[in-house]
Amino acid sequence: MGPHPAVAAIRLAVRRVLHDILTQHARLTEETSPHERPPSPLVLVACSGGADSMALASALAFEAPKLGIRAGGVTVDHGLQAGSDQRADEVVLRMRQLGLDPVESTAVTVGREGGPEAAARDARYAALDAAADRHGAAAVLLGHTRDDQAETVLLGLARGSGIRSLSGMAAVSGAGGRYRRPFLELDRQTARKACMVQSLPVWDDPHNADPAYTRSRLRHEGLPALEKALGKGVVEALARTAQLSRDDADALDTWARQAEAAVRDSAGLLECAKLYALPPAVRRRVLRRAAIEAGAPAGSLFARHIEEVDRLITGWRGQGAINLPGKVVAQRQGGRLVIRQG
Repeated sequence: MGPHPAVAAIRLAVRRVLHDILTQHARLTEETSPHERPPSPLVLVACSGGADSMALASALAFEAPKLGIRAGGVTVDHGLQAGSDQRADEVVLRMRQLGLDPVESTAVTVGREGGPEAAARDARYAALDAAADRHGAAAVLLGHTRDDQAETVLLGLARGSGIRSLSGMAAVSGAGGRYRRPFLELDRQTARKACMVQSLPVWDDPHNADPAYTRSRLRHEGLPALEKALGKGVVEALARTAQLSRDDADALDTWARQAEAAVRDSAGLLECAKLYALPPAVRRRVLRRAAIEAGAPAGSLFARHIEEVDRLITGWRGQGAINLPGKVVAQRQGGRLVIRQG
């Protein structure tokens, strides 16, 4: 008799990702001489001890050896609760019991930039990047599920910052495609069930139920209310919206990159008349890229900033220069749009 359907589902999701990593590794090794062939790839799992990441760790430990892949794990201690260091030690022990090696716990200091959730996320990814570099890992697996994706889409919708924010989390992201999310098409319940039938101990982070956190309120109040009003297919529909939005945003980004050369004059300045002729979604992307190239930090550049710059093209009434984050200034001069550090 085969494994429980939930266990089969998590293993299949991980196997698909590992096959992709192996294919990528094979391409890299073809380019090196036989004497310099790198060892079999190492894949790390980021594990908090919660149901999603414990299910992911168990599936990685089961599938990796069958494909000749080395499998390890890392847990990040955010230090936000008393006893978090002991919790991290327990997670390390559980990963070792699954057969993962190397495994480690890494402690981080969470700052205040952008609010508590964003600060914790930034600290976590910095620690995971450092661990991947230290161990020479080909990839880091993250346990985000379809439910997480639905929450991310709703948070993006609430920000009102355009189609890219509706595209949620990518299945592959980070430098060189380092981060992989095998469970984006699986629901949270499947991961929890897989832990239960494998008798894996699971830790429920109190932050996930704390109403002080936006995502927690959305998880426990917002999404259940939406499901009650619209039916059970909401999570799946939001995850599908994420994928369709991502495809659209990628296409528009490509179009904007191609348009960029065509709207510059021989001196490399942006021509307002040519910008005006572009569809708004493409033009705004060109303006955003130009602002970032001039030194505006991408994370601080919001839709309202780009709309103001856009009005220099579409609603020109002789208005003055526009100040952007990073001390970048945008102004219209003689039919040209100049974006530079002030």
